Amino acid sequence: MRIIRESKKFLNFLKKTRKRTTSNPEIEKTVRKILDEVIKRGDKALVKYNKIFDKHNLPIKITFDEIRENSKKVSKDVVEAILFAAERIRKFHERQIEKSWQYEEGDITLGQIVRPLERVGVYVPGGKASYPSTVLMNIIPAQVAGVDEIIVCVPTPHGEINPVVCIALELLNIKEVYRVGGAQAIGAMAYGTQTIKKVDKIVGPGNIYVATAKKLVFGEVDIDMIAGPSEILIIADNSANPIFVAADMLSQAEHDEMACSILITTSQDLAQSVAKEIKKQLRSLPKASIAKESIRNFGAIIIVKSLEEACHIANTIAPEHLEIITENPDEVLPLIKNAGAIFLGQWTPEPIGDYVAGPNHTLPTSGTARFFSPLGVYDFVKKSSLVKIGEKGFKKLAPYVEILASLEGLNAHANTVKVRKTT
Repeated sequence: MRIIRESKKFLNFLKKTRKRTTSNPEIEKTVRKILDEVIKRGDKALVKYNKIFDKHNLPIKITFDEIRENSKKVSKDVVEAILFAAERIRKFHERQIEKSWQYEEGDITLGQIVRPLERVGVYVPGGKASYPSTVLMNIIPAQVAGVDEIIVCVPTPHGEINPVVCIALELLNIKEVYRVGGAQAIGAMAYGTQTIKKVDKIVGPGNIYVATAKKLVFGEVDIDMIAGPSEILIIADNSANPIFVAADMLSQAEHDEMACSILITTSQDLAQSVAKEIKKQLRSLPKASIAKESIRNFGAIIIVKSLEEACHIANTIAPEHLEIITENPDEVLPLIKNAGAIFLGQWTPEPIGDYVAGPNHTLPTSGTARFFSPLGVYDFVKKSSLVKIGEKGFKKLAPYVEILASLEGLNAHANTVKVRKTT
C-alpha cells in the first residue's frame, strides 16, 4: 500500500488508474469478429460459442419451469434477503418516475411526452459467482419505468444456471431468459437472432469482452454505460476507525485485480494505521490474492493538509463510490461535485449500497461520474417534444422563423411560414 504525500506522485498514480481501463485493440478485434458472426449466422453462432465457452449444447431459451425448478434449491433466508432488497430498491426507484407535462401560451401548446422503452435486454454475469443483486438493480428500474418486455441473457457454464439468480428472476416474474453470455449475448440482443428478438437498450455489467461489445453496438441500440473496474475513495479524518476504513477499501479490492481503493486523509496516524490494518485483514480474506494484487497496483493512501484539499482531489478522481468518514460528514458533502454514489459516516459502508439501501449500484467508473449518473428509472424512458400551434400563435411566431431561417440560408424552411401567411 503506497502512501502519497506529493501532488506529482498522485498525478502519476491517477494516470496509472485511468490507463487500466484503456480499450484493448486485440480484444476489440475479437469482439468485432463475434458480433459479425452473430449478425450473419444468428442462433448458429450462439450455439457455437456456447459449445466453446460454456461447454454445452442446450437450447438457447431457458424455460420459466426450469427457472422455478432451480429456485427451489434456494434457502428461505436467501429468499427473504432478496425480497427485502427488492422492496427497498423498488421503493427508492419509484421516486424517480417522470411524468409527461405541457403548458399553454394562448393557442400555443408545448410539452414533453415521457414513454417507457418497449424492450430492454439485461446482461447478468454467470459462472462460479451468483449475482442476484445485478438482477434486482437492472430489472426493477425498468419495471418501475413501465417497460413491457424485459429479457435476460446469462452465461451458464456446463448448462447450469445459478439457483440464486433463478429465484431473483422468478420473484421479478421475468420469463424471457436466454442461456448465452459474453460478446455474443450482446450481439444477439443488439441485432436479434432467430430466437432472440432485438432490444432497444442493453444494461448490465460484464467482463472486458462484454463491455467492449456494448461499446461497439452503441448506436444500434442504447446502453447504460461502459463500466470499468470497481473503485472506492474514502475521505477520512482522525476521527475515523482504521479497522472500518481498511475493511471498506478491501471490499472493492476483492472484486478484481484492477479494482482501485484510495484513502485521502488529513491524519498521518490514520494513514499508518490503515496501511497496517489492510495487511492484517488480508490474511483472513478468502480472495486475498485478488485483493492484494489490487491494493499493490491500484491502492493508495493520500495525505493532505485539509478536507478541502481532499475534496478537490476527490472531484478530480470522480470516483464510483465515495465514503466520507469524518467528524462532520454533512459539512464536507457540499464540497463534493463528482461521485457516482456518496456514503456518509462510519455506519454507511459502501456494500450496504450494493445490496439493500435502495439506490442503484450500477454506477459510473473511471472518472465518468463527471458526466454520468447512476442507473435509474430515467434510463428506461424516452421523451418526445410536443408542439401544437393555432392560427393566432402561428402569426406570433412566423416572422421570427422567416428571419432566422433566411439567416441560415434555409429558404425552404422560411417558405413553410410564407405560404401559410399568403394562403
